[in-house]
Amino acid sequence: MTVNRVMLRDQIKDVLLQRILNGGYAPGERIVETRVAEEFGVSQATVREALRELEILRLIVSEPFRGVRVREVRPQEIAEIYPVRAALEEVAARAAAPRLAGRVEALSDEVQAMRAAADEGDLHRFVRHDVAFHRLFVEASGNRTLIDVWETLHVDLRTRLTLIRRLGALADVAEAHVPPLKALDAGDGELAGRRVREHIEGFGRWVSEQMQDGRVAGEA
Repeated sequence: MTVNRVMLRDQIKDVLLQRILNGGYAPGERIVETRVAEEFGVSQATVREALRELEILRLIVSEPFRGVRVREVRPQEIAEIYPVRAALEEVAARAAAPRLAGRVEALSDEVQAMRAAADEGDLHRFVRHDVAFHRLFVEASGNRTLIDVWETLHVDLRTRLTLIRRLGALADVAEAHVPPLKALDAGDGELAGRRVREHIEGFGRWVSEQMQDGRVAGEA
């Protein structure tokens, strides 16, 4: 496989993630750092960073003397984060809406950036702006505990995990941010919370359907 020698860690991660999701790496199969580094012409440190993030998603496991191996992941493990995230972001949106009313230029800019990334099929850039959109109103909630808990969900990694299987739908995903944006702009906390919950739960339903019908890290 020919790739640019300066391939970024996230690009390496995307390739490995796609292989795991598509069964290219079977459950229990070992992923050898040196082989991956040689294949893509990058340092082992770059590969190690990518693997570390996949381990956070619990798609792989690293064991002493056994190296890195692919975990068998059940659909529920991937889908179960979405109701938790939906609840947290609903609370954040309710609190943020009156604080952001009429001052959502930064949020609007992120939607525009998502649209541009979708047009170019740039997953890395799309995820960055998608997560930035959500982080903006979570932080605008002013609830430090909520912000800290939200950060522990590793939203960037989980968003990538979701979107890598629906690259053709990036434009639709970008537009799905418009209803929450409008509600936040209007300063309507109740509506903003509802729109955000609907948005996140929509992802959760899609993930559940795809996971039940297909293979995820070896799950039939």
